[in-house]
Amino acid sequence: MIFKATRLTLAAALLSASALSVAAQGYTPENPECIAPANPGGGWDFTCRQVGKSLQDQGLIGKTMQVVNLAGGGGGVAFAEVVNKRADDNDLIVAASSATATRLAQGAYPGNTMEQVRWLASIGADYGVIAVAADSPIQTLPELLGMIKDDPTKVSVAGGSAVGGWDHLKVLIAAKAAGVEDVRRVKYIAFDGGGEAVTQLLAGSVQAFTGDISEAKGFVDSGDIKVLAVLAPDRLPGEFSKFPTAKEQGVDAIGANWRGFYAPGNMSDDAYNAWVGKIGDLYASDEWKAIMDANGLAPLDLQGDAFQSFVEESVAEIRAISQEIGIIK
Repeated sequence: MIFKATRLTLAAALLSASALSVAAQGYTPENPECIAPANPGGGWDFTCRQVGKSLQDQGLIGKTMQVVNLAGGGGGVAFAEVVNKRADDNDLIVAASSATATRLAQGAYPGNTMEQVRWLASIGADYGVIAVAADSPIQTLPELLGMIKDDPTKVSVAGGSAVGGWDHLKVLIAAKAAGVEDVRRVKYIAFDGGGEAVTQLLAGSVQAFTGDISEAKGFVDSGDIKVLAVLAPDRLPGEFSKFPTAKEQGVDAIGANWRGFYAPGNMSDDAYNAWVGKIGDLYASDEWKAIMDANGLAPLDLQGDAFQSFVEESVAEIRAISQEIGIIK
């Protein structure tokens, strides 16, 4: 569902990319900063740190990007900080994703809306995963979902977004596809970031994890978790091809988490266009394409107005599915 809007806005993004690249020369951040609205180790943290490093490595910013982890409220603490205290900061960008759109769609940031910030650009899309600890006896997604269907109270699933957030929605979409009649009974436990959720999985506090491929990759590489399913229409390429999709296991569930950035609402047009151009230049580079491949990111190339429209459509779609499954009225 999240990719439907991409086809409508991608052409506009490609047409505007070259102009924005020129505009990027007009402003240079003196003290570049990226807020990751979660604790270290999750997808937002990855977005800030990897993009910040890559921007500097390619000479698109002249100084090291300071990364600030500001966890709380599924991104709400960071959103309120930007809106209320740093609305005119030209050097600040904030990591965002489908989780951000989900919280905004559900009115979970009290008093705040997506119109209070400026949406910069995407840097790719991250397919969802459902995983268990490496030593878990559970071997397949249908096996896990069958346990949930038999008795939802005996299986806890951890994720890095708040209750009703994107990580939560992904497991509900899978459960619904597997025939769980009342998905509201699925036991989901929220943590501030995917890293903390995996820590609880390894401690035995929960039985499964719902997150994204980029945040799960390190834990797979270390041998701590095993991925039961990727929520993609087809197997991912390269080293990710070993992970089965939910669809091939008979569970017709797809969940793609876009990743990108927003900026303070009163950021100047010069600064906004510069950041949009810099992120667009980064996305177009061979170096970033290699990073995407290494971390399981799928293509999603949207900047400026095209990204703004995409987020608007994403919020509307997520609001509709949230109403369908009873999270909001």
